[in-house]
Amino acid sequence: MLKLVNKIKSWLISLYSNHREFWDKQRLSFLLEAFGFFAFALLVQHFADVYVNRLTGVAVGDIILSNIPTVDIDFLIIQGALVLTAIVILLLLVKPKYIPFSIKALSVFVIIRSISISLTHLGVDPHELVYDTHSFGYGLYNLFFNSRNDFFFSGHTSTPFLMALIFWREKIWRYLFFVISAIFGISVLLAHIHYSIDVFAAPFMTYSIFKLSQWLFPKDYALLAGADK
Repeated sequence: MLKLVNKIKSWLISLYSNHREFWDKQRLSFLLEAFGFFAFALLVQHFADVYVNRLTGVAVGDIILSNIPTVDIDFLIIQGALVLTAIVILLLLVKPKYIPFSIKALSVFVIIRSISISLTHLGVDPHELVYDTHSFGYGLYNLFFNSRNDFFFSGHTSTPFLMALIFWREKIWRYLFFVISAIFGISVLLAHIHYSIDVFAAPFMTYSIFKLSQWLFPKDYALLAGADK
């Protein structure tokens, strides 16, 4: 137990030293901009959620959903989303050079997806999986991620895909995030909580958002060039 405590202490000291060396005045300004932009993005998402939650869309036919049963895999959708969030936060803490661009890219992602769900008024698939509200972490998931009528495009599929693009230089993380994106994409289809087009379009929408973020925030993205050092 003492060895474990010492290892954790050593890791925290190293983490603190890494951040202290990285955050100069200019980079702190990037960080403040990122948090401000992210707060604005969450505000946009809030109003979009309020809007779409008032709507009662019409369920449409889907060539894939019509031919597969509903599978009870809410543990992948709920706990999986929470685990992914924890992984991303820890990874950013360990690699501070990714923080400004990642937060800004996520902000662009949230804003564009909020606009997208406001423009598409589809109804819930009649065979949609009913979540177990007593499952571990459901309260957090429902607070931060769960919404009704937010179909196009799949957040579960696109978020890890965006992380894979951001961490492209880190092969292990790149491939891991791509695998997670594929697993989440299959999961939301099996659970009937997204239409096929939501999952199919997610990588294309995400890549466009990533390239737009590169164009909007070139200085933040330039920090990633030394992210593996």
